[in-house]
Amino acid sequence: MSRRAVLSAAGAAALAGFLAACGSNTGRGGGGGQALEQWYHAYGEPGVQQAVERYAAAYDKASVKVQWNPGDYDSKLAAGLLAGGVPDVFESTLEISAVRSGQIVPLDDVIGAAKDDFTATILAGHTIDGQVYGIPQAVDMQMLFYRKSMFAEAGVSPPSTVDELIDVAKKLTKGDVKGIFAGNDGGVAVLGGPALWSVGLDYVTTEHEVGFDEPSAAVAIGKLRELYTSGAMLQGAVKDWAEPDAFTQGLVAMQWTGLWTVPAVQKALGDDFGVLPWPKLDGNGRDSVPVGAFGAMVNAKSKDVDAAKAFVKWLWIDRTDYQEDFNLSYGFHIPPRQSLAAKADKLTKGAAADAVKYVRDLAKSSNPPDWIPSMGTAFNDAVSRAVREGADAGTELKAAAQKARDELKRLYG
Repeated sequence: MSRRAVLSAAGAAALAGFLAACGSNTGRGGGGGQALEQWYHAYGEPGVQQAVERYAAAYDKASVKVQWNPGDYDSKLAAGLLAGGVPDVFESTLEISAVRSGQIVPLDDVIGAAKDDFTATILAGHTIDGQVYGIPQAVDMQMLFYRKSMFAEAGVSPPSTVDELIDVAKKLTKGDVKGIFAGNDGGVAVLGGPALWSVGLDYVTTEHEVGFDEPSAAVAIGKLRELYTSGAMLQGAVKDWAEPDAFTQGLVAMQWTGLWTVPAVQKALGDDFGVLPWPKLDGNGRDSVPVGAFGAMVNAKSKDVDAAKAFVKWLWIDRTDYQEDFNLSYGFHIPPRQSLAAKADKLTKGAAADAVKYVRDLAKSSNPPDWIPSMGTAFNDAVSRAVREGADAGTELKAAAQKARDELKRLYG
C-alpha cells in the first residue's frame, strides 16, 4: 500500500546536507524555461523509472529533472521539504501536518473540471477542508483471494460475514493446508481497519472525532482474536502478506493481499481463484476494501510554484495516455480516474474487474489525512496486544482512542 512522508521526522536537518547524493539514475527532461525537480520513490516494477523519465522529457514548458529515490524515501522527502525548494514536485500521501505547516500548496485550480472523474474515496484522501492537495496517480488496494477449487472440494461458499469467514477458514483447514493467511502478525497490520468498517466504525469521523471508541470496536477486534486462535490461520510463512506465495503454493485456501499480486496469481493458478472484500460483521457494518494512492504534490517553497503546478496539470490531468501507461504497463494498479479504469482492457474481466467494482463501491481509505502516524501506531499496538496476546480489546482500544483524541485536539483545537 501507499506510504507516508513523515514531514516532522527526527533528523531531517541532518539529512538535508546530503540530499543531492540520495537520488539514483536521475533523468532530465528536454524542455526549456524553468528547471524543475520531480521526486519518486523507487517502484519495484521494471520499467517505471524509464517511463517517468520519458514523461518528463516530453514536457516542453520546463526542464524537468527526475530524481529516483531508493531506500527511505519518507525521510529523504521530509528533509527536502524542510530544507528548501526541492523537490518542486513529488509524490506522497497527504498528511494534515503538511497543510498546517504550509509545506504544500492547494491544487484545486490544477484538477479543475476533472475532479468529478476521480474516484471519490481516493480523492478524499488527498483533500483537507475541501481543498485538494494531491492529484492521485495510481490506486492500490487489498482484498481477500480465495481458491475456487478448494472451496468446491470442501463444499463451502464464499463468506459474506465475518462469522462465516471464520467458519469457512476452519472447514478449509486440512492437513498441511490452512484456511487463511493475513500476515505473519496474524493480520494486525492490515485487518484493523476492515474490522472497524465491518461494524460501521472508522478511524476518525467526518467531525474529526475518534471513530472507534465504541463497544462494537472491541467486538470486531475480538473476532480477529478468534480467527488468530482458531488454528485455521497460517503463521510463520516464508513471505509475508504482500507476496502471494502462500496462496499460489497451496498452503492456504484464502489470503489477504494486494491487487498488485493478480498477475502472479493468474500465472500460477489460471482462473482457479476469486477475490472478495472483507465482509461485514453485523447489520451496522459493511463489506470493505482498503485503498490508498500516492498523489502528485507541489512544494510551497518551489522556486516557481506556478511552473510546478503547470507540470502536474500536464502530466496527471491532461496526459491521460501517460496516466494509463503508468498504471497498467508496468505493475498492476487501478487508474484513479473512472474514465480510464472503465476502458482499460486489463480491468474488464475476472478478479481485476471485481477489484474495480470494489474500489468504486466499497473503498475505505487506509490512511486518511488526519490519521497521523502516532495515532496509527497506538491503534496497531492495541490491536496487536488484543489479537496476539489476548489482552482485553476494550481496554486496549480505549487507551488508543485517548491517544488519538489528544492528537485530534492538537490538530483541530
